[in-house]
Amino acid sequence: MPCIFITGGAGFIGSHVVRRMVNNHPDTTIVNLDALTYAGNLANLLDVEDASNYRFEKVNICDVPALTELFNRYQPDAVMHLAAESHVDRSIEDPMAFVNTNVVGTVNLLNAARELWKGNMVGKRFYHISTDEVFGALGKEGLFTEATAYSPNSPYSASKASSDHFVRAYHETYGLPVVISNCSNNYGPNHFPEKLIPLMIHNILEGKPLPIYGDGQYTRDWLYVLDHAEAIERIFLKGKLGQTYCVGGWNEWTNIDLVKVICRLMDSKLGKAPGSSEQLITYVTDRPGHDLRYAIDASKIDNDLKWKPAHTFEEGIAKTIDWYLDNSAWLEGVTSGAYQTYYDKQYAK
Repeated sequence: MPCIFITGGAGFIGSHVVRRMVNNHPDTTIVNLDALTYAGNLANLLDVEDASNYRFEKVNICDVPALTELFNRYQPDAVMHLAAESHVDRSIEDPMAFVNTNVVGTVNLLNAARELWKGNMVGKRFYHISTDEVFGALGKEGLFTEATAYSPNSPYSASKASSDHFVRAYHETYGLPVVISNCSNNYGPNHFPEKLIPLMIHNILEGKPLPIYGDGQYTRDWLYVLDHAEAIERIFLKGKLGQTYCVGGWNEWTNIDLVKVICRLMDSKLGKAPGSSEQLITYVTDRPGHDLRYAIDASKIDNDLKWKPAHTFEEGIAKTIDWYLDNSAWLEGVTSGAYQTYYDKQYAK
């Protein structure tokens, strides 16, 4: 059987990619490599954990001997690389963790793939999944494209920019068969509640303040995670080697407007008086290096690979809220004491 390594497969986006690949490719062994740090959760994959073509390996991509052993044992034909430290706030507190995982870890994978595939790269593929934050900030007009110059403004985005550059360099220097995608903000089921949308849902359920950075006018393009998983599969199967694809939802919201939408939907679904949840909105001190606006021009992936989002924002956000309301045990399980300590420090006024 062909074999695909998916790194970070127990995380938010990774778990949806693993599920899709396991279900859609039963004749391929899907190996999930994850270190199971705070945001990695095997409970995200309970529905496929017993599938005959699924394997899980607990490994840190910074552990070269362990990676080498896994590459030698499984002989993967492809790597889908999603493992990353991904939260800007955490990168400001501990940038070296992001350098180690996002930069050094990526190079470790590139080296392992290059060593295994040397002399025979036909049919092989290294697919690196990245972020639109590598492009920096937009003003009120314009969109990121595949030709946008890199201009990262946080330790997180700088580490992802560096990893993108290494992937591209290994293609140009060593002929490694690579493809890259840069995606806008994702939302949906299984999202760890340090990120905006699940954080708001969780705090409304708990009756806690809804912390909004600065004046709330920061703008993001949002994509439902199942649509991103489909785009990842499409790029993996049909993307042209050496190319980059920007993936977005054509769906821009300011933070404050997005939170108000969530408040209205939560009030309705919880049977609360209209406007109740909005009273929880609290403005907190802005974070350093906060980019004003991100927005993706996803024309290339539409034109070349015939992909576009299948869900409207109204559909996606309603499904997301319903999932959290139906999975309170999952939410309680991930909001541990360690999470509470981090939360209290991060959102202090």
